[in-house]
Amino acid sequence: MNQKPPPKQFIKTPIKGTKYTVLVSSAKGGVGKSTIAVNLAFALQKLGLKIGILDADVYGPSLPKLLNLKEKPKSEDNKSIIPLEKFGAQCMSMGFLIDEQTPMMWRGPMVISAIKTMTQKVLWKDRDIIIIDMPPGTGDTQLTFVQEVKIDGAIIVSTPQDLALLDVKRGIQMFEKTGVKILGLIDNMSVFKGDDGKEYKVFGEGGVKKTAKEFNKEYLGYLPLNQDLRTSADNGEPLTYSKSDHEISKLFKSIAEKVKLSFQ
Repeated sequence: MNQKPPPKQFIKTPIKGTKYTVLVSSAKGGVGKSTIAVNLAFALQKLGLKIGILDADVYGPSLPKLLNLKEKPKSEDNKSIIPLEKFGAQCMSMGFLIDEQTPMMWRGPMVISAIKTMTQKVLWKDRDIIIIDMPPGTGDTQLTFVQEVKIDGAIIVSTPQDLALLDVKRGIQMFEKTGVKILGLIDNMSVFKGDDGKEYKVFGEGGVKKTAKEFNKEYLGYLPLNQDLRTSADNGEPLTYSKSDHEISKLFKSIAEKVKLSFQ
């Protein structure tokens, strides 16, 4: 009787120069994941951690805009890359290597090669935690990370909208099938407070918390639609860095404390 071969075991390599690697994912575009990733990183910095930020979205990199970084990384040996630094964070993105308006018309193997370069050849140094801003979907980039990189946890961001949560559920199952621990879910754009003082549930209500309960995952907290958060992102100065006493920054701090606690 023929036996099925054992499942393939992937050798997962840690990112050198870092203690912990955390993915910020959504599996759905347009839910504010990149803004969340960067502000969460600086909220962790405010808690005393040395941070790195890796923008893994090859096709639509956001980090150059979110941190107003326009210079190109340097290499001393033409093999490795020195990450850029901003506000005390070490940073890497494909957006640093190409013109802002140049489309990345790459097929899967080229994307995988770029990801391997950013995880294996960037000289991260003395980082407590590296936050990786993942692209939407469950394709080549995601599989490269979960199969080849030692990941210490994943955070999933979603709006409460049912349409977004459909993809989120696929993302949760991808991480579970590949053995990546999910640290919890963040409910973004959960509410909008108008000038009249009333709260409006633009994208519905309770969907993220319900999904967290359905999959037995931690609900890390919520973040409302907020103009200051949007303005700070457009200006390249994260709100959690520039205004740590802002009401939104305090919500990020609460989430960051839960993330930090998961590694203690």
